[in-house]
Amino acid sequence: MATRTIRRTSVTLPTLDEAGLYLSNITSLDGGRGRLSEFQYADADLRALDLADTHLLDGRVTGLRTQRAQMEEVRVNSVEFTRCDLSSLHWSASKLTRVVFRDCKLLGATLEDVTLDDVLFDNCKLDYSTFIRVRAAGPVIFSACSLREATFTATDLADCLLDDCDLRQAGFDGGTYRGLDLRGNDLSQLTDVTSLKHVIIDRAQTLQLAEALATQLDVTYGEDLGDQ
Repeated sequence: MATRTIRRTSVTLPTLDEAGLYLSNITSLDGGRGRLSEFQYADADLRALDLADTHLLDGRVTGLRTQRAQMEEVRVNSVEFTRCDLSSLHWSASKLTRVVFRDCKLLGATLEDVTLDDVLFDNCKLDYSTFIRVRAAGPVIFSACSLREATFTATDLADCLLDDCDLRQAGFDGGTYRGLDLRGNDLSQLTDVTSLKHVIIDRAQTLQLAEALATQLDVTYGEDLGDQ
């Protein structure tokens, strides 16, 4: 199986090019029977996308654009999302396994009670997104993603990795982050760092975390008081 590896973290990718697998072109992600497999869905421009109690298996979703997306109890296995605009997506009570989001926009998206297992976010825009009780059951990689003002609340990202991401004003409010690899990111403008216990950083990033903590605590520097 193909993998994407950054330092110690490896994500197993979807297997969509293996011999004997033929992807059929479809015009809707609603399979009607609760299961959709071996499919290609491309270049759809929707006002709304509503999926519930559905299983997407072995497929490619390319160029999907929607003004509003709601997914609940949607299991996804071995699926690639490429160049999709799923801004304002609300995805809840679901599990994603061997899933790739590549060059996608998920601005203001909310993932709530979602389990991630071998999931890659590659060059995606996730600004203002919210992760609530998201749990990594397997490796998860965010690579070259924009996560400005993203919020991670009660999230379990143990042993996952963020690399070369824009984390300005991003915050980590509670959760489990043991072994989370944060090397290769500027951490100086995080808004909440007290939950980031037992993470992996480079020594040079210590000063970045100190700067973020000082901002969070709203400290006053004596040199700025003007009273010698």
